[in-house]
Amino acid sequence: MMTADLHTLTGAYALHALEPDERSEFEQHLQVCPACTQEVRELVATAGRLALAVTVTPPPALKQEVLRRIATERQEAPLLPQQHRGGGGGARGGRALSRFALAACLAAAVGLGGVAVWQHQEAGDARNSAAQSQQQARALAAVLAAPDAKVTTGKLKDGAHGTVVVSHTRNRAAFLASGLPKPPGGKVYQLWFNDNGTMRSAGLLNPSSSSESVLMEGSVNSAAGMGITVEPAGGSKAPTTTPLALMNFAA
Repeated sequence: MMTADLHTLTGAYALHALEPDERSEFEQHLQVCPACTQEVRELVATAGRLALAVTVTPPPALKQEVLRRIATERQEAPLLPQQHRGGGGGARGGRALSRFALAACLAAAVGLGGVAVWQHQEAGDARNSAAQSQQQARALAAVLAAPDAKVTTGKLKDGAHGTVVVSHTRNRAAFLASGLPKPPGGKVYQLWFNDNGTMRSAGLLNPSSSSESVLMEGSVNSAAGMGITVEPAGGSKAPTTTPLALMNFAA
């Protein structure tokens, strides 16, 4: 694949939407492209914030307002294909368009979610819960956006993917799961730090969520990697099953 084409795959990579051969080639590209590395980090951070958003049902009035604005908003004329120009300008413009399109979609999702939360979380308990979620989101975002953040991805089970982001300056790690099947009844997914072969608990995932972003519990310290297992509800002091995945932290 041409380098110009690889530049357009940042969003698909962040969402685990690449084929295995494309993912491998793109990860090699990340090693020599600081711009794409930064863009992936930003997209992963945004995805993490969205995953922590409180899910609520928007009121009918909000839906009607959105439909009204869609009906009254003037649509731009479609762009016609441009003739190929020398100097690589086309690839650069395509990449910028891709990035701004992704940013617009994510911003729209955050904006609509914010309106719904504002309208539905007026009770005191809900506000406290929202404040705790915001604190968790800020802590998670700090790791995802850290200048030294290193990203490692791996396959879990049944087509699921896991991404671990490590910041040694903050001494913390974040884990993002997508497409994870619901664990068996009475079971949970448990995260672990790998301390030179000794597994240290790093928290539990929500058993009812197939996609989740969490700040792993505890400091990274000298851990060289992480793992995920299926454990009894409440978790275990040490793994009791074969890990679904073991991932080494990026150097």
